[in-house]
Amino acid sequence: MDRKDVSSSTIKSIGHDPSTNMLEIEFHSGKVYSYSDVSPEKHAELVNAKSIGQHFGKHIRSQHNGAIAK
Repeated sequence: MDRKDVSSSTIKSIGHDPSTNMLEIEFHSGKVYSYSDVSPEKHAELVNAKSIGQHFGKHIRSQHNGAIAK
């Protein structure tokens, strides 16, 4: 999955596959996690959030199951 770099102190890049609703988050630590059942709308809200890290914690991590992708 292609990820695009974002401006965040915790998250390095974000990718989304609308055909599977899979979201990938790469953290500055180098770890990559995937989150299932994330709609294109939720992805857009995340990348456009004022604080991507806070939005991720409140709307993605707390509501979707994450797994180490790589």
